[in-house]
Amino acid sequence: MDPFVERLLDLAIEIQQIPAPTFHEADRADFVRECFQLEKRVTVEMDAAGNVLACLPGYGSSAPVLVSAHLDTVFPIDTNLRFTRESDRVFGAGIGDNALGVAGLFGLLWLLFERKIQLPGDLWLTANVCEEGLGDLKGMRALVDRFGDLPKAYLILEGMSLGHVYNRGLGVRRYRITINTTGGHSWTDYGQPSAVHELASLATKLTALVMPAKPRTTLNVGKISGGTSVNTIAAEASLELDLRSEGLDALQAVVQKVEETAASLDSPDVRVQLELIGQRPVGEISDNHPLVLQAQSCLKEQGFQPVLNIGSTDANLPLSRGFPAVTIGLTHGASAHTVHEYIVTGPLQKGIEQLVQLVQKIGS
Repeated sequence: MDPFVERLLDLAIEIQQIPAPTFHEADRADFVRECFQLEKRVTVEMDAAGNVLACLPGYGSSAPVLVSAHLDTVFPIDTNLRFTRESDRVFGAGIGDNALGVAGLFGLLWLLFERKIQLPGDLWLTANVCEEGLGDLKGMRALVDRFGDLPKAYLILEGMSLGHVYNRGLGVRRYRITINTTGGHSWTDYGQPSAVHELASLATKLTALVMPAKPRTTLNVGKISGGTSVNTIAAEASLELDLRSEGLDALQAVVQKVEETAASLDSPDVRVQLELIGQRPVGEISDNHPLVLQAQSCLKEQGFQPVLNIGSTDANLPLSRGFPAVTIGLTHGASAHTVHEYIVTGPLQKGIEQLVQLVQKIGS
């Protein structure tokens, strides 16, 4: 294996081995900050949100380029982060989403140094927090609030999805629905409403809602909790619901259906509360935008046929404010958000070459 790729994979595994659930990225952020501090010619800082920022100064006064990769994972703090390596794959929870993406920030820096490539404007490399789950893009929001329309582009790195260019942000709404009842004893109070039973009924009704195929729209009950014991009529239970759509109007229509379905269970004995716990704004740039064309060109130069796509990533935030942004991948992989996640190592060299070329095109 190429020594550069080996070095990059070693760093990705080191990052993957540090637990980083959303809202608990501090240890991983400290490690990344220390790694940046070992690099030449970069200044390093950490902002109030917990993002790590490294700046490589440009030789002129041109506008900067901002490249970012999220630090957090979907896995709880006690998840087994054991990894295994095969000849062409690395397995491990969070290795592709997004330990490799964070390592890619360093891969970019190493090749710029090795090839003595200088940009006319500053290059900001940022490892940001709170991309996953209920993080609600807190880290990227802080970056966009700070930099605004100053960067020539926001370039978002994901470890996987090499060959795809995400130039559209998928609309997302997330709710916590809580049901409260009086509760009681499973024998002596039998017949009283149970929050768990009511919630199960609600989940069944929600998953029976028909989602439009075009624009593609999805509904997922991702988490359920509640109850006290096996012999208690539950007084409280809740679920967390993820709604997504390629179309804003379709998303709003589904939101209305969910609200109406939940409200239909409300009564003096069954109290239903809907709480918005997350939303990702919709945004896009044209398929013919120079940034999108540049991203496709870099992929073609590496032998890939580009695919324009829509996704729910950190790019949603700058796109929603009208700033040029795309998300790109560094290699192939599968089983993201599961403990069986893996990346394929073979295409990684080309994935990093794509990144270096794109940063040069944007920065020039």
